[in-house]
Amino acid sequence: MSELNSLFEAQRRQRFRRQLTAWYAAHQRDLPWRRLADPYAVWISEIMLQQTVVAAVIPYFERFRARFPDVHALASADESEVLQHWEGLGYYSRARNIHKAAKIVSEEL
Repeated sequence: MSELNSLFEAQRRQRFRRQLTAWYAAHQRDLPWRRLADPYAVWISEIMLQQTVVAAVIPYFERFRARFPDVHALASADESEVLQHWEGLGYYSRARNIHKAAKIVSEEL
């Protein structure tokens, strides 16, 4: 009976995956960070999206990436400039923390 349950569960998971993938294909939103195969862009978007609606993040994300296109550019910037580009998004600790993290990552790369 255990093998039968296991087979049933595997089929259920597979069906769910197919349904979810089909739903995503039909309803996905065109977001700038999804067009990029860049972990840095995804990281920036994830931090910006915390406690902030997607529509508000998009223009900030695009301006932020234009000024800080990679982790090294962000790491080498002054904190005041990072905060200036974050202005309006709120939760400024996110900007300070992402800047600190960028410095650490930049040193490791």
